[in-house]
Amino acid sequence: MSRKLTDLNPVSRITIGAVGPPGQRMFLLQASQSNSTVTLKLEKEQARILASSTIELLEELDQKYPRTFSKVELPLSSDLMIREPVEPEFVIGQIGLGYDQEEDHVVLVVQEIELEDSTPAIARFWATRAQMKAMCDHTMEIIDQGRSICPLCDRPIDPNGHFCPKENGHEKVPWQ
Repeated sequence: MSRKLTDLNPVSRITIGAVGPPGQRMFLLQASQSNSTVTLKLEKEQARILASSTIELLEELDQKYPRTFSKVELPLSSDLMIREPVEPEFVIGQIGLGYDQEEDHVVLVVQEIELEDSTPAIARFWATRAQMKAMCDHTMEIIDQGRSICPLCDRPIDPNGHFCPKENGHEKVPWQ
């Protein structure tokens, strides 16, 4: 079987967003190049780890290869919003980050969750440091808009009531 490979080099936009109400949100990674848009599904925790790992990589790159950013390089806030199509092409399993020093682009490589008897698809996205920084900042804002966390059990509080294991599930926690 041949592996499906998607290459967007460079992207015109890259973002992570969520659709749906808190507690039922679906997180999406979306990248575009010209008229081509790729939408992929990922988990909230994958989005959080990707954002924090990318920030660490960008800090390392700023130390090794200092640059100055101009306002022109920063993506517009509208470029950070999820657009049609919102139907994901695949669910992300593995995520990797790299750096193309010659082009000064961060390379994001994602691989589809491996399913039995199929070869996972791979997508690679080349983006500027400014695009990746904006994506990370936006991702953390989206994550912070989710459900509040129970101070007793550190789990998300369900808007319809939260049965906290620390309360042995007998009472709904009063803060919601």
